[in-house]
Amino acid sequence: MGKVLDFRMHRSADVPRVDRSLPAGRLDGLFEPVVFARAVLLLARNFVAVHEVSPRTAALFATQQRWLLCHAALGDYFRTFRKSGAGLTRRGFGNLALQYAIASRNTAYAFFDEALQYDVIRPIADPAGHQSEQVAPAPFTLSMLIHWYSVHFQALDLMDGGDRTVRFHAEPEKLLALIQPIAAHTLLSDPEIRSPGPLYTIFTWADAGGLLMDRLIAGIEPEVLAKQGRLLTDVSSISYLAQSFGLSRAHTSRKLAAAESIGGVGWSGRRGRSRLWISHGFYEEYAHAHARKLLILDQAFAEASPVLTPSEKSIATVDG
Repeated sequence: MGKVLDFRMHRSADVPRVDRSLPAGRLDGLFEPVVFARAVLLLARNFVAVHEVSPRTAALFATQQRWLLCHAALGDYFRTFRKSGAGLTRRGFGNLALQYAIASRNTAYAFFDEALQYDVIRPIADPAGHQSEQVAPAPFTLSMLIHWYSVHFQALDLMDGGDRTVRFHAEPEKLLALIQPIAAHTLLSDPEIRSPGPLYTIFTWADAGGLLMDRLIAGIEPEVLAKQGRLLTDVSSISYLAQSFGLSRAHTSRKLAAAESIGGVGWSGRRGRSRLWISHGFYEEYAHAHARKLLILDQAFAEASPVLTPSEKSIATVDG
């Protein structure tokens, strides 16, 4: 996929308000157990692994803007398809981008066209067999989305011993169609998701910056993740880091320098010749963003499960 289309998010009075409140006090509690640090590491390493399997698809989620646009599109697609069998249109996608204050209409159109070009979405044929203006996610895109949810449910199950992953895999397509509209609206409306901390923002508004951040977190030993102070990564080469995600060395260096200027990262020895560390504050921003997201996905799963028909529930129970 191409470079990020730089349209800074802004608050809009038209953004739908969240009508589901997250349980008070649960967010801070997630940071206490060591097992949460393992869940964070599980997520970071899986995001990096997905990029290795499918760089183009992973690039859709590699910046904050792209990530939000994808969730808006997928949420609307499943909501509309479940009600009427219709798909998503280019014009509808542009309206979504404005409704949720993610991007300009032209930015959304360019992203839509790019997704078509790389077979992330496909035109839906009408009853006569002709291509319509409506599109649907390509099969591989759906499989990647199922994997994305599965990894997050694994992280939740790791923390509380739940069985979300097994239940999700029993009926992934049906649950995905129910969960995604709920999760997308809440993610898109939540101020903590929309406005992460300053270090997180440095990376998430850069081309593939989210992956740079994931790679730094993934390179930390699990036993030190929950500790205070500097956290040493296994990354020691900016060139290697840049090449891993198809970025220029100059671009990657600028992002690291911006984070270094506010104390987020640094070199353990000679600059460019030693291992990078990240500050505990940087880790906390990253962990907090994922904790908030996990709570939202947990609630979406809980809300979607009762909507399954009795026959679907029995199938999920038997298969699980």
